[in-house]
Amino acid sequence: MKILVAVKRVIDHAIRIRVKPDGSGVETANLRMSMNPFDRHAVEAAVQLAEAGAADEIVVVSIGPRAATDVLLGALAMGAHRALLLETEAPLETLAVAKLLRHVVETEKPGLVLLGKQAVDDDSNHVGQMLAGLLGWPQATFASAVSLADGVASVTREVDFGRQTLALPLPAVVTADLRLNTPRNVALPMVMKARSKPLAVTPVAGLGIDIAPRLVVEGVAPPPARQKGRVVANPAEFAAAIAAALARMEPR
Repeated sequence: MKILVAVKRVIDHAIRIRVKPDGSGVETANLRMSMNPFDRHAVEAAVQLAEAGAADEIVVVSIGPRAATDVLLGALAMGAHRALLLETEAPLETLAVAKLLRHVVETEKPGLVLLGKQAVDDDSNHVGQMLAGLLGWPQATFASAVSLADGVASVTREVDFGRQTLALPLPAVVTADLRLNTPRNVALPMVMKARSKPLAVTPVAGLGIDIAPRLVVEGVAPPPARQKGRVVANPAEFAAAIAAALARMEPR
């Protein structure tokens, strides 16, 4: 069985995000980029399934500029067998990403699609659900455990009332939570080996898929700076401060 894993190149999670001076978006120039953390867990899950004999091929795909090959090489170093880059410089909304991934799924015909539950740059949490809807496939989101047997994916997910285990007939779409596993560290020999694995690049412009944006961003602004706190002498003063703050919040 083939597993397709979608990964995204984002600003490294350890970098402090800055808004552009003109308010048109987030500054990305000269910043360290890396694989979306949730997607790393999806790659690790695919590799573990392959190591357990549940899959015989892992294909990893990313959508973005040519520089996104670095996250694909990272996935190949983790254990994926080959990689695909749908190359575009255009900013993509989640529906466009889902449409492009549907094209890849229809071409590759995997038995399982894995991806992170969300990307840390926009936190949309849309793509997995949209992809499953476009394909008409069953889906399980926020997975904390995944196993495959007899054409069925057993997926444990955390919900408000505890844990829920679903049985999905394959093919299916599963999105990974951080609790799914601990991604492996990639040693230098694995990185060198990854460079010899197949990595195909396909321009998005030649696919005939509508990726036109449907939203207009009027402006981006950083959150207001946190106000300096104050130290109170005793519980009574603390209670009085809370009462005063609530009084200021009451509608007039």
